[in-house]
Amino acid sequence: MKTYDWIVIGGGITGAALSYELRKKGFSVLLLEQNAIANNATRYSYGGLAYWSATTPLTRQLSTEAIARYHILSQELDADIEFRELNLLLTIPNNSDPQAIAALYTHVATPPQLLTIKEACELEPLLNKQAIAGALTVKHGHINPEKTAQAYIQAFLRAGGEIQFEQVLQILPHGVQTTTTTYHSGNVVICAGGLSRQLLKSAGISIKLYFTHTEMIETPPLDVQLQTLITPANLQRFKLETQSTQVDELWDEPNNEILPPILDAGAVQFVDGSVRFGQISRTLTDVNAKVDAKESEEWLRKSIGNVLPALENVAGTWHHCLVAFSNNSLPLIGAIPGFTNIHIFSGFTSPLVMVPPLAERFANFIAGAKDDIISQMSPQR
Repeated sequence: MKTYDWIVIGGGITGAALSYELRKKGFSVLLLEQNAIANNATRYSYGGLAYWSATTPLTRQLSTEAIARYHILSQELDADIEFRELNLLLTIPNNSDPQAIAALYTHVATPPQLLTIKEACELEPLLNKQAIAGALTVKHGHINPEKTAQAYIQAFLRAGGEIQFEQVLQILPHGVQTTTTTYHSGNVVICAGGLSRQLLKSAGISIKLYFTHTEMIETPPLDVQLQTLITPANLQRFKLETQSTQVDELWDEPNNEILPPILDAGAVQFVDGSVRFGQISRTLTDVNAKVDAKESEEWLRKSIGNVLPALENVAGTWHHCLVAFSNNSLPLIGAIPGFTNIHIFSGFTSPLVMVPPLAERFANFIAGAKDDIISQMSPQR
């Protein structure tokens, strides 16, 4: 049976981009994805590219590299990924101090501009002026995440890569076992997002990688026209991620809910007119945990209706996926300690920004190039 240089597990944006970059360096690569029709975090992403929000020299450098990468990516991959720039509106609740909220953003690469209620509603006429005390605005990149992942995969296949749609059951010393067969490889890299922790645990590997159960609503193309991308100025998701990783052992307790769920009411309209709005995040340790879809949809609709009343009752479908993250906002990239041929490429807080430059860097690193940035993201840190 054929032995590959690399098996990449997971066909979301992480696995798609990394497979492509590894193939570009001349490695034989097999991409394994369990769903022929995408049902992952990439599929249900807002598609935002928050270059402006970098807070450290490291993230500023990667954001700069990402901007440059995205400007040529459609041409390189020979596919329209719908790359564009939108006005982002960070809404400030009516019970908050706008100046205090604005002060939270002074350390980012491009601090957003504070708007009055009137100015915010001029920029986004669908806003409920009674619900806000103002807003912040900044230019924000945007792509179609599903089309971007597919563009990477198609370019990977044209370059001679291979893909199989099978569920991985077990990571082996030199390959993987799926539902149908065993594939052999010199190296395996896990890009399975929220499933990565469980997959590694089944191989006896413990790693500080976590996930939320995330919920949103997707609509068909609408007559309603959003002028901006909307998100809360004071996102709760980042706080939830930080607080939920304080005690790693809690994540190994079955059927545990580490913290109460949160909801960040935001929305974006895609080029085809469809809208995605949400989102609920839950820290449930069981990857197969069930949530009440009806109750969640009611919560989502009521919350978005407070900010954007025109969206509360539009036709749409509730969706759920797993979203991976680490304990310090930086992804885990590199060989897993004690398992030199098993690697991780997951846990991105801002995957759509960070994945393209880091996939390229990681492939170069694997090919022998020294890279201090990749070294900083080692799972051993």
